[in-house]
Amino acid sequence: MTQSITTPFGAQSTASDVLTGIDLTGRRAVVTGATGGLGRETARALAASGAEVTVAGRILRTATTAAREIATETGNRLTRAAQLDLADPESVAAFAAGWSGPLHILVNNAGIMATPELRTSTGRELQFATNHLGHFALTVRLHDALAAAGDARVVVLSSVGHINGPVRFDDPDFTKEPYDPWLAYAQSKTANILFAVEAARRWKADGIAVNACNPGRIWGTGLGRHMDTPPAAFDPAGTSGVSEKDIPQGAATSVLLAASPWSDGVTGRYFEDCQEAPPHVPGVRRGVAAYAVDPDNARKLWDLSLRLTAADQ
Repeated sequence: MTQSITTPFGAQSTASDVLTGIDLTGRRAVVTGATGGLGRETARALAASGAEVTVAGRILRTATTAAREIATETGNRLTRAAQLDLADPESVAAFAAGWSGPLHILVNNAGIMATPELRTSTGRELQFATNHLGHFALTVRLHDALAAAGDARVVVLSSVGHINGPVRFDDPDFTKEPYDPWLAYAQSKTANILFAVEAARRWKADGIAVNACNPGRIWGTGLGRHMDTPPAAFDPAGTSGVSEKDIPQGAATSVLLAASPWSDGVTGRYFEDCQEAPPHVPGVRRGVAAYAVDPDNARKLWDLSLRLTAADQ
């Protein structure tokens, strides 16, 4: 049995705490959804440690503003903006095609949650398309840039919400059964973890580490804009085990996996509160569900995702 990874950090640690004393000069990073919330704080923390950071956002004007603000706050002028709409396959392909040189850090941070029933121009359910398929295609298309780095790290943001449901391999787009926003969200977050499991297996020889994480419950990021209050299924009374965090605390696990020596050589794992998560125990909203780290599910999802995205790798 593989030994669980532990670190000196915890639920109250901030992104700045995790990167204290770490010099990322010369390392190039891309953070998706970096115009606000966790993504912006992740990009800021990486830039503050010297990394060259690309702020990727759906609206270029907003991304440009965020990149300029981060450059001013950190004094790091190697901060740039790029347009990236994860729900648009052409936008994803254009971003990857426009990347030149090695890529050391890719943080797949962008996400949506509990949206009304919406579909992309290609007919995909929007949460699955944005949270998983867009990031899958982006990462696969950037494989060669990641491999060129020699020691690249990919971080995939999932959620404790993954415990509410597995990937619906026979109906991922909810075309056979009525749409449920929370089951769709759970599916996309389970897919995030399964992607990390399979990418880690496939790409270990390329020096690419791929891990997933649950940032915790952070209100005020914009992720919950489609809901007024969390439903009972999201936080059953008395069973949470999850404390609320502010944005710097929420970004800590992401930057731990992206840049900390404490995660050197770690790949194919799922973290929460800056520690590797234990198996999920029914009734407690923590840990990782067995179906989300099942290698057969991971391979099955990879094959499905290749068919749905026509990504190159």
